[in-house]
Amino acid sequence: MTQLSAAHDKPSDGSKALYGGKGTRRITVRDITLAKERGEKWPMLTAYDAMTASVFDEAGIPVLLVGDSAGNCHLGYETTVPVTLDEMTMLSAAVVRGTKRALIVGDLPFGSYQEGPVQALRSATRLVKEAGVGAVKLEGGERSHEQIRLLVESGIPVMAHIGLTPQSVNAMGYRVQGRGEEAAQQLLRDAKAVQDAGAFAVVLELVPAELAAEVTRVLHIPTVGIGAGPETDAQVLVWTDMLGLTSGRVPKFVKKYADLRAVMGGAAREFAQDVVGGTFPLEEHSVH
Repeated sequence: MTQLSAAHDKPSDGSKALYGGKGTRRITVRDITLAKERGEKWPMLTAYDAMTASVFDEAGIPVLLVGDSAGNCHLGYETTVPVTLDEMTMLSAAVVRGTKRALIVGDLPFGSYQEGPVQALRSATRLVKEAGVGAVKLEGGERSHEQIRLLVESGIPVMAHIGLTPQSVNAMGYRVQGRGEEAAQQLLRDAKAVQDAGAFAVVLELVPAELAAEVTRVLHIPTVGIGAGPETDAQVLVWTDMLGLTSGRVPKFVKKYADLRAVMGGAAREFAQDVVGGTFPLEEHSVH
């Protein structure tokens, strides 16, 4: 596994905090920038609660995204559009409380920044002050340039998100973005726009691998791929997809590393059988 640590991170015990190891402080956006300079790839996962976040934090995942994908996988919405800022603030705060080392990035949900820079600053300030996130993420390239600029100038690190932007599902649907010369050039303009505005990283979702590689080569900020091929600086997956908890069809780009849905279902059925059969609880599970 690769390392993700700042050169100045020197724990009190004299050891060096590496990716996957134990650190003495939070990962920062500067660490992410240094990883790009050193050519190090790094992983990012979503997280929406303290318990799950603590598992990923202990596993050494350096960046956790409290994504509005929580709307699909935890809140029961069909899309991310209904997710509110109140919900994102609550979920982000839980993830922050459950972690010690990971950089926590909170998503700005649909309707919380589209009005303009002032609304974006107000919304991002809530995630930083009330939830304690270390950075925020918002969707859009050129159209979100001014929002990103004001947040960064105000001291709030921003991760941008271009390509397929799920909050715009009603306009673009769920399909590959950046195919064809005109679309590819627009995506490149979007990538450069968010970099120029001051974003410290940019998510590239569902774009051709060749285009993602070109964007990664052109930018000096890290690119985070999801369905964007192997050449981006980092990779992110929705944790319920990655661990096989999602029901039904998952995107082609997902690799399932476990089958938690089967494990949890099997455990629930075994518990039910024990209760119905009178074999739980036993004497060892009882108090007198």
